[in-house]
Formats: sequence, C-alpha cells, structure tokens
Amino acid sequence: MPSAIELAMKLVGGKWKCLILYHLGGGARRTRDLLERLGGISPKVLTEQLRQLEADGLVAREVFAEVPPRVEYRLSAYGQTLAPVLAALKTWGDGHKARR
Repeated sequence: MPSAIELAMKLVGGKWKCLILYHLGGGARRTRDLLERLGGISPKVLTEQLRQLEADGLVAREVFAEVPPRVEYRLSAYGQTLAPVLAALKTWGDGHKARR
C-alpha cells in the first residue's frame, strides 16, 4: 500500500499541478488567464492537468452558457484544503530565493 506522501504526490506532483492550484487559490480563472500566469505551459498540457485535477476532486469547472462559451476553473472545497500547504511551500520558496 502506498504511503500518504506517495498518494499526495500522485495528486499534486509534476511540473504544473501545484502551480495551477496556487493560481486558482486566488479565485476562479479562465484558461487564457492560467496560460498567461503559467508562462511556458502549452494549452494541451494545461487542459490535461486541469482534467486530472478535476477528476481527483481538487478543481471545479464551470461552463457558462454564453457565446462564445466561457469556462472557469476554481478550487473545489476539497482543493481549498491544500491552500495552507501551498502557502507554506511559497513561504519556503521565498526564503530559499532570498538565500541565493
């Protein structure tokens, strides 16, 4: 049976998932906004990552019946439980950056 940290890393591991979750922590975002904030991620990879995060219950997707259609992503209630973890990781990163 995998350890708790292995299970957690399966959900948020990789190059982009934590960054996506961090940016969604500031509120609902559209795909274009996420692409701009995440510079370097392709639309295809972003879509794949968002789908995985949605399937894992960390992200909620809302489609608005407009022309053109508008889609927004936000942290789900379960995804919001990661906010303190991501904030701590950012704080640690700020300290690491200052050391350099």
